[in-house]
Amino acid sequence: MNTEDIKKNESALLCRTYGRYPLAVSRAQGTRLYTPEGRVYTDLLAGIAVCNLGHCHPELAEVMAAQARKLVHASNLFYQEEQVELARKLLATTHLQRVFFCNSGAEANEGAIKLARRFMREVRGEDRYEIITLSGSFHGRTLGTLTATGQDKIKTHFGPLPEGFALAPFGDLTAMERIMSPRTAAVLVETIQGEGGVIPLPEDYAHGLEKLCADRGVLLMVDEIQTGIARTGKFWAHQHFGLKPQIITAAKALAGGLPMGAVMCTEEVAGGFPPGSHGTTFGGNALISAVAAKVIDIIERDGLCEQAASLGEWFRNRLERVKDRHPGQIVQIRGLGLMVGIELARPGADIWRALLDKGFVLNLTQGTVLRLLPPLVITQRELEGFAQALDEILSGRADSPASPE
Repeated sequence: MNTEDIKKNESALLCRTYGRYPLAVSRAQGTRLYTPEGRVYTDLLAGIAVCNLGHCHPELAEVMAAQARKLVHASNLFYQEEQVELARKLLATTHLQRVFFCNSGAEANEGAIKLARRFMREVRGEDRYEIITLSGSFHGRTLGTLTATGQDKIKTHFGPLPEGFALAPFGDLTAMERIMSPRTAAVLVETIQGEGGVIPLPEDYAHGLEKLCADRGVLLMVDEIQTGIARTGKFWAHQHFGLKPQIITAAKALAGGLPMGAVMCTEEVAGGFPPGSHGTTFGGNALISAVAAKVIDIIERDGLCEQAASLGEWFRNRLERVKDRHPGQIVQIRGLGLMVGIELARPGADIWRALLDKGFVLNLTQGTVLRLLPPLVITQRELEGFAQALDEILSGRADSPASPE
């Protein structure tokens, strides 16, 4: 089917939960997306921070094929070597000792919330259950993670929402001190808010929050679903701040495009999940675990953390030059590694569409922020092409108002 055929059939068959981009993707390779009509796009979104090794990585394809002939799924009623190998490699990238595997970021955050509450009651014997999150955050679309998310726009008409959550202003430690109470079990934060506009936590706030949690006996949980797996130039974004949270959640890029999430925690906190307290049918099955283990191998072998750090720094400096060439059009360039936000001075739908027309796939979040999450294997030449395209678009529209979208 061509793009129009696909669109027509989808409109009759699928729930209309997505605002689709105006193109269909029939295949992908590396940093390239191809439409049924043969048009080629440079992918600066990577499936929303999922395909960190690029699309259809040949080594991952080989692992998938070999594992599919050996063992795909047996359920978590059985011991499985693939899970153990993945757990060993994944935990070695952290300061933590235990992991629970699931299927998605929302499930990982849901699991972390459950773990924090049960740990407080089961291990500490304290009636603490409240989870504090930050304004502008995004933690998922289950009822629990929806409630935890600090953006009202995604909560419309889903009430009543679960109790036991509180929202604190982003970056305001005094407000956090006031909101935190004897009922508080944990604080859940993103070290860089992705959906919120690629906004890093202020470093002094991050350190102050960690100390406050320790002083009050509250767990610090870090959502690394978008920022993890080498995206920011370290394997985990909280490592830029020197934080040691008791719980970390991960997903997206963990299995190179296959659905997987993880909740990692300290030995002590893991006591909140005794046998029978939590589970999943598909989480960490043999096929996906084997692929995820290979993802970690490739990242370490190819130095992709270091590459994301150096290339990301070059790219942000290059975008700063674009900003300087167009006074008043770009407010700020921000991010870490290859997680980059370009905040525009006005609604940016027309600029996003012009970039798409030039062959660059990226995201527009919060209406004004161009969000770039390219595969970590992207080249400097490809990023330079994007910078030149953005420069040309801003030059051509310097005095033009935003067009409707």
